[in-house]
Amino acid sequence: MALLLGFALLVVLWPLPAGGLSADDKSAQGASGQGARLFANHCAACHINGGNIIRRSQTLKLKALERRGLASAEAIALVAANGLGQMGGYGEALGPGGAEAVGAWVWQQAQKAWIQG
Repeated sequence: MALLLGFALLVVLWPLPAGGLSADDKSAQGASGQGARLFANHCAACHINGGNIIRRSQTLKLKALERRGLASAEAIALVAANGLGQMGGYGEALGPGGAEAVGAWVWQQAQKAWIQG
């Protein structure tokens, strides 16, 4: 848990390029930071590093997401908000736009094989 929290802080505090960021880049970075923070606060207890401590085959790894038809940020956001199977939805806890931020961040991590940094 401490490692994931440390990563979330790293994402938020990472130095910016010398030339600064465009408005689109700032928006994407803000959403990524929000997704990382929300994941750390609401999801990581069961899904540490993209795994699943409850159902080992229901991970957030790319192959598992694709196998279950969840191969997009939007599909992951729907599960985060509404739940699926044994997992309840977290839409209210994540707040407005939170499920989308978590979905985008999880999808990004899955594409990077959950390798932090």
